[in-house]
Amino acid sequence: MKKILVCIDGSLYGQVCCQYALWVAKKFGSQVEMLYVSELWQYEAPLVADFGGSLGAQPYMGLTTQLQQIEEEKSAALRDYVFGVFEKEGLRANVTFNHRTGVLVDCIEELDKNGDEVADLVLIGKRGEGANMAKAHLGSNMERVVRACERPCFVANREFFDPKKVLVAYDGSESAGKALVWYAENKKAFAGTEIHVVSVARQGEEDKASERIRIAESILKAAEITPVCQVLNGAAADAIANYQQSSGCNFLLMGAYGHSKIRRLIIGSTTTEILQRCRIPIVMFR
Repeated sequence: MKKILVCIDGSLYGQVCCQYALWVAKKFGSQVEMLYVSELWQYEAPLVADFGGSLGAQPYMGLTTQLQQIEEEKSAALRDYVFGVFEKEGLRANVTFNHRTGVLVDCIEELDKNGDEVADLVLIGKRGEGANMAKAHLGSNMERVVRACERPCFVANREFFDPKKVLVAYDGSESAGKALVWYAENKKAFAGTEIHVVSVARQGEEDKASERIRIAESILKAAEITPVCQVLNGAAADAIANYQQSSGCNFLLMGAYGHSKIRRLIIGSTTTEILQRCRIPIVMFR
């Protein structure tokens, strides 16, 4: 990976994203672009609806300017923190810092179109600055970014883990196949790790799952990688989460959001359930 784009903020997840970015830079020799986005658009309208027309715009006229100043100071603090972390490891030349104003997804798309080199990976925290107020929920920006990005998305957990055992959830889809190929292509960076491949079977479909496992195993063995393979039974999210915890795998690769938004609203998303239950870093492929 020549370049990665890292979405950072002032939360604990932002600090962990910085640690994972440093890990990627060390392992892959990647250039790292840190992106901090000030979402001031939400303050452009009055904070309290003036239904009676008695307040007018006057109380809010100076608010945006004050918030811009605060955001500039916050951005400078984040930039100094990031540069300090990378400089301590002798990798200051590998990192740049970009402060934008707008919506995170739009800023990422804009950087892709206007940048000299498109990032090979997007890294974002599972939650953001509201994490302590919604511990059971995922960050809204995270899901928007993963759904919008065509490249792999690295979703960081709350605590940094140096990958030792890598788990691949393989369902036979094109996106899950990309996860296997990505690991095989970057096997030098994962030297010393153990890779597990699981496929979840519905009742009566164990033979299909076994065939998927054989395909996954052949892809990895072609790259001289010998995986630990297992067919699991039950609901996909439950089976994968339980296996991850019992096996001690601390890094997960998987396809993401394979169904339409309408179907997700009706039956839920396996991807979302796994993100909520597996408290490890997850790299997702579309």
